[in-house]
Amino acid sequence: MFLRSNKRIKDGKEHRYYTVVESRRLKFGKVAQRQVLYLGEINDSQQAAWRKTLEVFDEQQHRFTPLSLFPEDRPVPADAIDSVQVKLSEMKLERARPYGNCWLGCELWRQLQLDRFWSEKLPKGRESVAWAQVLELLVVNPLIDPGSEFRVHRQWFDQSAMDVLLGQDLAVAERDRLYRCLDRVLAHKQDLFVHLQQRWKDLFEAEFDLLLYDLTSTYVEGEAERNPKAKYGYSRDGRPDCKQVVIALVMTPTGLPLAYQVMDGNTSDKTTLRGFLDKIEGLYGQARRVWLMDRGIPTEALLQEMRTSRQETYYLVGTPRAKVKQYEKKWLELPWQKVRESVEVKLFAKDGETYVLAKSEGRQAKEMAIRRKKVARLLRKLRAMRRSCPKRDQLLMRIGAAKTEAGRAFGFVTIHLPQPGQTVTRETSRFGWTKLNCTRLSCATGTICYAPTWWRKIRLYCGTATCS
Repeated sequence: MFLRSNKRIKDGKEHRYYTVVESRRLKFGKVAQRQVLYLGEINDSQQAAWRKTLEVFDEQQHRFTPLSLFPEDRPVPADAIDSVQVKLSEMKLERARPYGNCWLGCELWRQLQLDRFWSEKLPKGRESVAWAQVLELLVVNPLIDPGSEFRVHRQWFDQSAMDVLLGQDLAVAERDRLYRCLDRVLAHKQDLFVHLQQRWKDLFEAEFDLLLYDLTSTYVEGEAERNPKAKYGYSRDGRPDCKQVVIALVMTPTGLPLAYQVMDGNTSDKTTLRGFLDKIEGLYGQARRVWLMDRGIPTEALLQEMRTSRQETYYLVGTPRAKVKQYEKKWLELPWQKVRESVEVKLFAKDGETYVLAKSEGRQAKEMAIRRKKVARLLRKLRAMRRSCPKRDQLLMRIGAAKTEAGRAFGFVTIHLPQPGQTVTRETSRFGWTKLNCTRLSCATGTICYAPTWWRKIRLYCGTATCS
């Protein structure tokens, strides 16, 4: 950064205006300059109306003093009091750090009253840095520049303004202190959720009658011998060779989390819901709530319990394929009902549940566009293979890679491969379109559901367009 002077002649007098300019190097070696701060005019006239003053901190007297600024190459007017000449040639900017984003993160911390909450849960002891300040640093960092605790210690803290906002030096970001802080927070997890739920209700008027429940997993590299929950299991990340942990989360439609749990990596999805039903009722009391879940999470026994024992518990869940086939004829006989623009449904009630089949023209167009793009890419690769005519083993490897990339779109083409030992030619290697049967209910389009009012129980099946 540097200080730029702009001269302007006004009323026969020369005025100089200053700006702080930053130089940035772009691609191909070009340099672009951006105005960072406009300082206005550093006055060099005897008229007091033109003079600019700044609050300057006196390190010896430990107080702020207003001073008038004048350039070093102009004399200071005789009537100027508390003035100083600025040596523009020696001006430089050191340790420039963003302040606004850090301030906003700390302000959010205060608005949620987390400073009061953690001051009570983690009172200051003999340590030099309060644990509440360490935790505030760990919370603000993911909002601005997510990274590991080690990165906060080695890089991010020194490049941020958190030392000014917290009133602490590098000791607050000491590596071992950051890791130990996480262990102290774990014991107050349930109290934290209750506190945040109340603050969200006061600040945002959040409602908790509709809850979304889902599971995910994250894998770890290595053996993870000191992590007893890291185990081999079904990997949603496509890494069955790595150990993982399963994370369950309950949140509102607006994205406010209510509860979470880290479980063993081999935990089955069907065994997790019952514990969360009891936990939510224990924390926030019994109330009328609707749970939105994937069809693989609840079991039929648990759904039966939710229908009978938990009278104030509702759910919206995907219908298993076995029940879809069971009620297929029933759905085919029902007429479509238009509930909103481009959305139609078929529904009927049975055994205390309402089954819904939804169809969306918008979702159908989207899936057709995605499928058409994958099919076009697959056809281009198949044509390229026919032009090059590689050896049979190479051809099989290329087709396998194309099948993996195309996914379900690979079923739209039929490929005739040469026999073992047969030469690959245009006659022995060819492809064509697959004949499709579009009479079954599973070809219904769309995945958007619609629940008009407070039904006692809702079952949902959303078909996927596979035939258009």
